[in-house]
Amino acid sequence: MGTPKVAAARAALSALNPDVKIFPLQKRIEANELQSLLADVDVVLDCSDNFATRHALNRACVKFKKPLVSGAAIRFDAQVAVFDLRKPDAPCYACLFPEDGAIEEVQCSTMGVFAPLTGVVGALQAMEAAKLLTAAGETLNGRLLLLDAKRSEWRTVRVKRDPDCAVCGVS
Repeated sequence: MGTPKVAAARAALSALNPDVKIFPLQKRIEANELQSLLADVDVVLDCSDNFATRHALNRACVKFKKPLVSGAAIRFDAQVAVFDLRKPDAPCYACLFPEDGAIEEVQCSTMGVFAPLTGVVGALQAMEAAKLLTAAGETLNGRLLLLDAKRSEWRTVRVKRDPDCAVCGVS
């Protein structure tokens, strides 16, 4: 309470592992800044709460072929996916949610979110990032993992690369 999230996260992570380098940014990142920020990273975790940021991250990840681990939660529903454009047939975030698509922007501040669900999504994103970094197991690349927390039901949906995608398409 009363502390910016980036400062609280930095303090908590530094306490767990003081050797980790953390560069907190407490500001809205412009698209051109993303390019310089992504140059030195191995994987990107999207924990944002709006489509504009998600699409900007996706464009930068596609451009630099950085794996993107996307996670979202609203009400009692959650989703996690990996978009790894290092793989030639991999879709990007825009293949699933086109930038010009008519998707209703709903926000947790208005619609609410079941608090434990954000922890589940974060843990899954961390797991996928660790698998990407260590080349262990099979990631969610090309798959969208959906969780209905009210029913405690999981579902996986295949996501194919859209050849007409405005971000990663070949046309």
